[in-house]
Amino acid sequence: MSIYILGVESSCDDTSAAVLEGTTILSNVIASQKVHAEYGGVVPELASRAHQQNIIPVVDTALKRAKIHKNQISAIAYTNGPGLLGSLLVGSSFSKAMAFSLNVPLIEVDHLQAHVLANFLDKNGEKRDKPDFPFLCLTVSGGHTLLLRVHDHFDMEILGRTIDDAAGEAFDKGAKILGLPYPGGPVIDKLAHEGDPKRFPFAIAHLPGLDYSFSGLKTSFLYFVRDQLRLQPNFIEENLADLAASLQYAIIKSLTNKVERVLKTTRGEDLVISGGVSANSGLRAAMQQLADKYHRRLFVPTIDLTTDNAAMVAVCGYFKFLKNEFSTIQAAPYSAARTSL
Repeated sequence: MSIYILGVESSCDDTSAAVLEGTTILSNVIASQKVHAEYGGVVPELASRAHQQNIIPVVDTALKRAKIHKNQISAIAYTNGPGLLGSLLVGSSFSKAMAFSLNVPLIEVDHLQAHVLANFLDKNGEKRDKPDFPFLCLTVSGGHTLLLRVHDHFDMEILGRTIDDAAGEAFDKGAKILGLPYPGGPVIDKLAHEGDPKRFPFAIAHLPGLDYSFSGLKTSFLYFVRDQLRLQPNFIEENLADLAASLQYAIIKSLTNKVERVLKTTRGEDLVISGGVSANSGLRAAMQQLADKYHRRLFVPTIDLTTDNAAMVAVCGYFKFLKNEFSTIQAAPYSAARTSL
């Protein structure tokens, strides 16, 4: 008998619903919110209002594309945190009400675990290779930067995390300094292909252990651009590609330095990337170089599964369903990342 999981994601500014049969994606619908672009970042109140408008049509579309009836759903999995509380409340309230009305199990999902488990999804009826446990995973997004050793689907040891800003935020803030549109990460990545990554050296934090820091890099980038503009008003326009490439190089170097430190002390573990920043071509290339150097397999989600989406929530729900790990309507959303996964 097939297991159909409906996944619901609303942690930030994307409203998404997906239907999985086991680990295979039958549908994955995402409604993005364009309204935030003019503000240069996500406005929480606007995000939650947009989720309220989008969630019913998005779920309806996901069921129709999957060609199943709502009564065939085995369970509903939803993002319970971390994220914007107003946004999370929309998705969690809808999921609880729908699960109650259909009398099916409810499964709460941690957003960061879901990003990692996106590497276990299958698409278009094709089974993909999966990483073997335990594996090393770099999870990088706009709000989070984590280095994990993943022992099992739900046993994830945090080796290091950012002590201030996330790598994705550094990309977006750097893009804003350069006058580029939001979200800035993809724009920086595209421009970096045309620039010299070593033209302008920017600060890379050298913290003891495996934790990350990107606030110093953001500050050095801001001050450098500000000082150069005083001397040369057209500095950004004349050096845009080199600035983008140099910023991207510094961020990626910060990330990969810690990964390599772990690879030097371990043997045979697969290497995995997850989160929105895993779509960055420079990061993918740098991680592939590390994988080749240390003779590891590298696993990266397809581009459409790197950013926030409900398919990753649903596959997390699927593995919890197999273990009968269900939640109740009393489960409260949480905004901050948990200290352990």
